[in-house]
Amino acid sequence: MEMSLNKTFAATLIALTAALLLNGCSGWPTGKQPLPVSTGGGFATGPDGGALSRPQRGRGPGKYRASDLNDPTSPLYKRTIYFEYDSSDIRPRFIAILRAHASYLSSDSTALVTLDGHADERGTREYNLALGYQRAGTLYDFLRAEGVPASRMRTMSYGEEHPANLGHSELSWALNRRVELLYREP
Repeated sequence: MEMSLNKTFAATLIALTAALLLNGCSGWPTGKQPLPVSTGGGFATGPDGGALSRPQRGRGPGKYRASDLNDPTSPLYKRTIYFEYDSSDIRPRFIAILRAHASYLSSDSTALVTLDGHADERGTREYNLALGYQRAGTLYDFLRAEGVPASRMRTMSYGEEHPANLGHSELSWALNRRVELLYREP
């Protein structure tokens, strides 16, 4: 009985991966519902609890510039969004950072971004690739809801193939469960 369930699960996972790859080859997620968003408060933190950003004052929509991408005090400098285990939900502490990126992408007509999804080493290669796409798709949907044109974004998944940390502990895995916002040339 257990072997039959494993085969059924494996077949379902393979079919899901094939469907994602066939329908999502262009890298554009479709048909997802917008996420409920809680702005939370305070500082954004990484998986280790360290501060990633401080609240920005005096910056409204369209007030970010390309130079802010290299300014450690700007939320645009933070280009890695971390996820819980086996989840693609955006954590409330990253909402302000994503809104800053949305503001910049909406206001700079030359800005292009690739959303690179990653997973930790646990799970099969196929599952981790699908999870990486799902995480990148969640950010894509959020940025679209914030007004970023679809033509300015693309999604990718590396699954577990490009770890940020090579360790085999919860801290290492937490650093590997991420989406990186990579700005590119037009």
